[in-house]
Amino acid sequence: MPELPEVETTKTSLLPLLDQKVLNVEVRQASLRWPIPENLHKLTGQKLLQLTRRSKYILAQFEQDSMLWHLGMSGSFRLCDAQEDLRKHDHLIIQFEDIQLRYHDPRRFGCILWLNESSQRKLIDPLGPEPLSDAFNPDYLAQKLKNKNVGIKVAIMDNHVVVGVGNIYATESLFNLGIHPAQPASSLSLKQIEKLVLEIKRILKQAIDLGGSTLRDYSNAMGENGYFQQTLLAYGRAGEMCVNCETTLENLKLGQRASVFCPECQPLKKVPTATKAATSKRGKSI
Repeated sequence: MPELPEVETTKTSLLPLLDQKVLNVEVRQASLRWPIPENLHKLTGQKLLQLTRRSKYILAQFEQDSMLWHLGMSGSFRLCDAQEDLRKHDHLIIQFEDIQLRYHDPRRFGCILWLNESSQRKLIDPLGPEPLSDAFNPDYLAQKLKNKNVGIKVAIMDNHVVVGVGNIYATESLFNLGIHPAQPASSLSLKQIEKLVLEIKRILKQAIDLGGSTLRDYSNAMGENGYFQQTLLAYGRAGEMCVNCETTLENLKLGQRASVFCPECQPLKKVPTATKAATSKRGKSI
């Protein structure tokens, strides 16, 4: 599934569309995660004015209307010439003045929606802060984690806590800091939280600089692959040797996601009895 760096890279690769007018819209398959709106033809004649990203959503501002695009698990955008052969899972075609935009999604879990009051309220408003923003800082994260007894990896992948820290980047951040992915979030020290915020920001910036991660078939709208996967130290390496201590990396499932870690470099630390009692009491009061 494309994560924040891949979505950011995709958004950047779509910037050549800015200030171009939509000439035609063709929906070849409307059945995505939610149906593509039937009145998408309203875009015809409108210029694309702005492209931004919120979490894993690309927000497209046209002259009269705004759209919300999500790549889902297998979606991708591609800029190409109108004469180029269509692929089997090209579900949406938007013809701009100089180039054609195609949305491709074999698994059809992505979405192409109007950005309106309803989608804003349901999909955008509940989201936590952007990880690369000043709003994501140690004080904020410490406040969010103090009552969370789930594993820290589950906590930082919760979009209500912070958006866009997907499986790859959470795994790498925790490995680099020597924090076990199942360590109860509320047990982290302030020093650990400070380092975790900095490391998440560093990892995501590096991934964006390298064009994201191409693990299966991800590429940006220009057909270019990402290269961050060449730097991975833990994600996808279960059964291989740790680069730091040569211990065999192990895998466990947290929040229905694979979590690779080094049992030597990332030991699961015992939570003090006093902390357990406090967290238990908190749990009963909710």
